[in-house]
Amino acid sequence: MFRNVAELVSLAEQHQVKIAEIMIRQEIEVSGLSREEVLAKMDQNLTVMERAIERGIKGVKSRTGLTGGDALLLQNYIQSGKSLTGTLLLDAVSKAVATNEVNAAMGIICATPTAGSAGVVPGTLFAVKDKLNPTRQEMIEFLFTAGAFGFVVANNASISGAAGGCQAEVGSASGMAAAAIVEMAGGTPKQSAEAMAITLKNMLGLVCDPVAGLVEVPCVKRNAMGASNALTAADMALAGITSRIPCDEVIGAMYAIGQSMPSALRETAEGGLAATPTGRRLEAEIFGHPKEKLIDYLI
Repeated sequence: MFRNVAELVSLAEQHQVKIAEIMIRQEIEVSGLSREEVLAKMDQNLTVMERAIERGIKGVKSRTGLTGGDALLLQNYIQSGKSLTGTLLLDAVSKAVATNEVNAAMGIICATPTAGSAGVVPGTLFAVKDKLNPTRQEMIEFLFTAGAFGFVVANNASISGAAGGCQAEVGSASGMAAAAIVEMAGGTPKQSAEAMAITLKNMLGLVCDPVAGLVEVPCVKRNAMGASNALTAADMALAGITSRIPCDEVIGAMYAIGQSMPSALRETAEGGLAATPTGRRLEAEIFGHPKEKLIDYLI
């Protein structure tokens, strides 16, 4: 039904429906499932996200000890009343971190669009929930809207850190979240596209450099920054601010940047933060000779 953001927005405007509705109709057409079945599947995803956040904000630790407990620290900090940024933003950050800490602790999460970037969409959704008071149906629609933009990125660029760096993972997730926030807040389809563009163009070039090859450092904190970026971009779009570069061109630029990025900065743990002295020390502490012990560790 749609191949790019321009077509997605055009369809929503033409039929005078939300972007979520366009994505739901496409899912029905592609999957052959009924509307009820498509909605039920997304409802299950929403439940997984909610449970991961609930677990994460109570405090979890990964098996390596590299990550864990930061979501709880943030929640405690919010309660202290000493935070410099707004409560909603920090709550989104905390819940994004919570989700990725659960992932690092081998818990169940919903890849949105990947496991390494799984915190941004649910983190922002469950933070704005208290502000916008959506129904369960509207929360499900939030995920379909995010999915529509993720679908475009996946088919025109990449959502893989190995293929395009972290800009393709956390960058895409942040843009997806921003677009969905705008729609939930009552923005237009075009404003959702603007939010996606504003978000993504400010994360272009973000490398994928996981320490020890694990989805922990710096992945968890990058989800926190992604959630912050998404909320800021959503507010900018709702205020009427537009991106000078159209959304589809921003996605195209991300693809081109990813293609030109050296392999050392694309999930190989051969460059960036992974190659720092501390990064190498942590790798050695966890795996001994990292490449040799990785399989045994995962098993």
